[in-house]
Amino acid sequence: MDVLKTGTTTVGITAGDYVVMGTDSRATMGNFISNKGAQKLYQIDTYAGMTIAGLVGDAQVLVRYMKAEMELYRVQRKINMPIEAAATLLSNMLNQSKFYPYMVQLLLGGYDKKPHIFSIDAAGGSVEDKYASTGSGSPFVYGVLEAEYSEGMKLEDAINLVVKSISVSKQRDSASGNMIQVGVIDPKKGFSYLSEDDVLSRIKKMKLIL
Repeated sequence: MDVLKTGTTTVGITAGDYVVMGTDSRATMGNFISNKGAQKLYQIDTYAGMTIAGLVGDAQVLVRYMKAEMELYRVQRKINMPIEAAATLLSNMLNQSKFYPYMVQLLLGGYDKKPHIFSIDAAGGSVEDKYASTGSGSPFVYGVLEAEYSEGMKLEDAINLVVKSISVSKQRDSASGNMIQVGVIDPKKGFSYLSEDDVLSRIKKMKLIL
């Protein structure tokens, strides 16, 4: 179907004990920009977040499933679900329906005893890495990350790198655009979103194009 909502730039990186995740906010239907403020970054637990790319309806269902499963785990066991376990659960959901697949490409990030970023595909393949990107803008993001990412980078530098990589992607990928959404997972404070003013301030200081 040509009317599926596709096209996105998402990125997740680890920096010290922190995880930084970001997305653009444009939703497209073919060549039509259907929404300029689409949410593609979600908090799914106290110390876990998830980005979505692909068919919006499929992705939103999976976000709801993961929120419910992780909350149930915490209520029953009095602890947060380990991030690796959450990634395994999500990948199993996708693999079980691979013949009628959820048309998605997801990033799941979080902190338990250490920071994690998992990239999970529509067939349930799950790969952990120090950084990952999904969506139509991901080739441009990887160009920036390969050149500028380092494992020991400070949190502020990591946030700026996520903002920069998405900004660069938006200049060449027509399916990515509009505002940049950023979330930080802090081992002490949990998941929090950066304000729009904070993101715009960073874009101005780095002399990037929104």
